[in-house]
Amino acid sequence: MRVVVAGAAGMIGSHMTEYLLGRGDEVVAVDSFITGRPENLAHLEGREGYTFVEADVSMALPVEGHLDAICHLASPASPADFTTMPAEILRAGSLGTFNALELARERGARLLLASTSEVYGEPMVHPQPESYWGNVNTIGPRSCYDESKRFAEAAVSSFRRSFGIDTAIARIFNTYGPRMRVDDGRVVSNFVVQALSGEPITLYGDGSQTRSFCYVDDEVAGLVALLDSDHPGPVNIGNPVEFTVRQLAELVLELTGSDVPLELRPLPEDDPTQRRPDISLARDALGWEPHTSLRDGLGPTIKYFRSELDR
Repeated sequence: MRVVVAGAAGMIGSHMTEYLLGRGDEVVAVDSFITGRPENLAHLEGREGYTFVEADVSMALPVEGHLDAICHLASPASPADFTTMPAEILRAGSLGTFNALELARERGARLLLASTSEVYGEPMVHPQPESYWGNVNTIGPRSCYDESKRFAEAAVSSFRRSFGIDTAIARIFNTYGPRMRVDDGRVVSNFVVQALSGEPITLYGDGSQTRSFCYVDDEVAGLVALLDSDHPGPVNIGNPVEFTVRQLAELVLELTGSDVPLELRPLPEDDPTQRRPDISLARDALGWEPHTSLRDGLGPTIKYFRSELDR
């Protein structure tokens, strides 16, 4: 296939670009480098079938020629970004999604939208199935991201119904792995960087809130399985094994060999107290489920961050 990956310089996008090239697809990687890192794609320069276009998806998707698929992964997605670039997040989810949909409509391509578990907000149903409509604060500090993705899902669904565009929606849960930003602001990167730097690990609240962590290789395999299917979604793509944030911190300390203390801080506004995907649909419709344990995935993640900090 000839596939556009928008947001290709991000952590998930770069791994997805690499995966598609590895199986023989031609990939047009698109990124504005607002949060994506050129280093994530540098090793692909000159590779057969790879093309890079620097562009902001919320402004335009300037890709010529035949296309089989478009993967819209472009958006700042870290909690740290919610306060520093809310307008960019909202534009990526709204204007960026419209641009991706219009390109898919024009070229007859399948569109995969990378949505998020954040559409479930502070869930009143646990674990979260795709049928759950969510509990989101529309004016809270996380709303720029939550609502941009909810809007994007509505846009994709409307274009599918009205114009017959072939679309799919993936709801991504907490994903981690090599190529995350050191200053990413998400819990895995925060804890690993703090432990390696000899700084106290910051636990918000008492650390009893839960998350489900999916290693990036598993996440990409699930996204590609959905892309290759004819399923419209939404489909949860995440790891159903649930950990408290305190358990994650203790595992990071063990694997890094660090003895820094845990430092408790107030829980941020609207921070979800629990998050765990019901992946029954992904198992049944796509034959997909994750295989990498948190312990096994943290190994290469810690190695990556160690090299980044040394560099």
